[in-house]
Amino acid sequence: MGQQQLLLIVLGVIIVGIAVVVGINVFTAQSEESAKDAIVSDCTTLGAMAQQYYRKPSAMGGGDNSFTGWTIPANLDTTANGTYAITANTGTTVTITGTPLTGSGYSWTVTTTVTPNAVNSVGSW
Repeated sequence: MGQQQLLLIVLGVIIVGIAVVVGINVFTAQSEESAKDAIVSDCTTLGAMAQQYYRKPSAMGGGDNSFTGWTIPANLDTTANGTYAITANTGTTVTITGTPLTGSGYSWTVTTTVTPNAVNSVGSW
């Protein structure tokens, strides 16, 4: 009887160990997906701000149908999710690149292209 109980305990420990490893893997994958979603969301918000600038008359501090002169606000170029930079501004199109924070261990980026009528994000993962 003692041998059977010992075998059940060993089997139980193995099953719990496997469950813990699977749980950690699921949590890690979900954490990265959450970071991707947050950076895409931030880029979309910045894209909407760029479109507001584009549509606003120059007399009111806007671009008067041009993205020229628009910059990412200083308090939004780095957030809890990542860092953001304008990588191209042609006047009719702005490209914003979002990068996860360096301590996160993620190496992908999100590139958001903003036109007067659309905001499109593409990831490099």
